[in-house]
Amino acid sequence: MITRRELDHYRDNGFIHPQPLLTPAEAARCRAACEESCIEVERKTHGRHPNARVKPYLLFPWAAELVRHPKLLDMLEAIIGPDILVFHTTVWIKEAGSDTFVPWHQDGTYFGLEPCEQVTAWVALTPSTREMGCLRFLPGSHREGQVQHRDTDDEKLMLSRGQTIQRRVDEDRAVPVEFRPGEVSFHHTLVMHTSGPNRSTGRRIGIGISYIPAHVRHALTPVRLSASLVRGRNRYDHFDLEPRPEAGEEEAAAAAHADSIARFWQASEHIPEMRGIH
Repeated sequence: MITRRELDHYRDNGFIHPQPLLTPAEAARCRAACEESCIEVERKTHGRHPNARVKPYLLFPWAAELVRHPKLLDMLEAIIGPDILVFHTTVWIKEAGSDTFVPWHQDGTYFGLEPCEQVTAWVALTPSTREMGCLRFLPGSHREGQVQHRDTDDEKLMLSRGQTIQRRVDEDRAVPVEFRPGEVSFHHTLVMHTSGPNRSTGRRIGIGISYIPAHVRHALTPVRLSASLVRGRNRYDHFDLEPRPEAGEEEAAAAAHADSIARFWQASEHIPEMRGIH
């Protein structure tokens, strides 16, 4: 399902263009469940980045099913091998006419993982066009390694502290990537990317799922983190395995989610770019 040509493109450019994943009906059901689960929580908490949008696969069966979608895992296996963990997940929501945007950054800056083999699967639950602020990648930038970021105090930035690549990025080289609902793209943890404000009349929703091969470990902290095994074996035991949420077990799911998020924030204090994030 992932061709040799696409794998070569990933190696050379740091990303794979959108691939079919969900049917239109599946994408619509997933969108409705996401809006009910995450947006209502956002309205209640008045938060810019509420917890329900972080690792929702520990809270909601629909999200647990999505991160384990067989077709998605088949594509991932071609990229990172047969033993696959979910390390992190974020729901990205841009309301119609919103000025919020994601600055130029690298995902790997904030995770402290080594080796740098984390892959983000970005699943579109709505259209994501240029007008809506679709993803833009800087091809080949993952080969530069980790670059310096700085904090930026701007409420329009969707990252926690407005973390932005410190050096100038050549915008003319950026490649916009548009999605139809139900499509998924893949990008390397160090490829530089951004997304603009939503100038359209429709809501834009995407879910960024961070997958790692089981041999990857969290290297910069004494805190033992958790992750979800979604395919293969946990051969290296670098993470405590997370439970899958079950209907009728909401309290247990909430406790597991709270524990995982607390560990993540605690570990972040040992990563220079993440200190003071919360």
